[in-house]
Amino acid sequence: MAEYFGKDVFKLGFGLMRLPKLEDGKSIDVEQTAKMVDLFMEAGGTYFDTAYVYDDGRSEEAAREALVKRHPRESFTLCTKLNAAMQCHDEKSAKQQFYTSLERTQAGYFDYYLLHALQEGNYRKYDEYHIWDFVKEMKAKGLIRHFGFSFHDSPEMLDRLLTKHPEVDFVQLQINYADWENPGIASRANYEMARKHGKSITVMEPVKGGALADPIPEVKKILNEADPKASYASWAIRYAASLDGIITVLSGMSNIAQMEDNLSYMKEFQPLSDTEKAAIRRAQFALEKSDSIKCTGCHYCTGGCPMEIAIPEIFSACNEQLVYKDHEKGMQEYEKAAAKGGRASECVHCLQCEEVCPQKLPITSFLEKAAEMFE
Repeated sequence: MAEYFGKDVFKLGFGLMRLPKLEDGKSIDVEQTAKMVDLFMEAGGTYFDTAYVYDDGRSEEAAREALVKRHPRESFTLCTKLNAAMQCHDEKSAKQQFYTSLERTQAGYFDYYLLHALQEGNYRKYDEYHIWDFVKEMKAKGLIRHFGFSFHDSPEMLDRLLTKHPEVDFVQLQINYADWENPGIASRANYEMARKHGKSITVMEPVKGGALADPIPEVKKILNEADPKASYASWAIRYAASLDGIITVLSGMSNIAQMEDNLSYMKEFQPLSDTEKAAIRRAQFALEKSDSIKCTGCHYCTGGCPMEIAIPEIFSACNEQLVYKDHEKGMQEYEKAAAKGGRASECVHCLQCEEVCPQKLPITSFLEKAAEMFE
């Protein structure tokens, strides 16, 4: 553990973005989520992370049922987020997200509060709607204990934001070993910029949307040779948690097995050894040579798609062919994804998906390739 804001924080945070679902595929399995919450807290975990837009509000509601109603308020910390570019259309509706989050969670206050997913395409909204002043006002009222922003852009832009808003307590960054030197994500450069400004960091996407929990065969071989007993996810989470200045590393766990695996090595966290760091460097080199589509499955792209294309699922199908050379399985996954909405060839190139993609992927080009592969 490390001390931030006057209290110790468990190095593993429970991300509530990819919670287990019931058979309908939409409703969150609150009973299983509650069991995961209990396991997490019994191991010493305290940090829970949700957002106004996660699962159209169902994530915050699940936090209320599985966490807030069942555990003393002082026994956990809760983080949520306000997104001025999604599910709002003016200053009033943007600010209303905060009050709706309070109502949904019934938490009384938020220990951590983030302006959500700042990047070139949306950061002006937070100025236009006076959101910076609003969260400072809520902090002064005691409804927010610590505030910051989550970020998906260049280190130059991060420098501008932190220079303009030195009052932020922390930032949330995408950090994982696959994106450490990725120029589109700039994990290393953004991490170094945040530390230059003296900011502590919460880490999102340490397992890159699950991709590093089931990495490409070349990476599996490297990690298995280094430690055949360690899960692939453990390498990714420990990599991020080993960095200086990290408050906690968020893992979006979807079932009890994932929770148990994460707790098995994070309950008594040990930073990566020099030998383990060398294995990660070999894995990074292997990933650089891979042709896989680097999608994390966040689904930000699908919310406004006029053709309702299941973009992350289609990209997963593409990777079956690109990485594993399994065209038959790729075709099966593609047809399943296409049954949910539009086919890849039905993309109208409106580019709204590319505007909101945290990974800066050329989505429309990849959809064209998917159509060539499977149609």
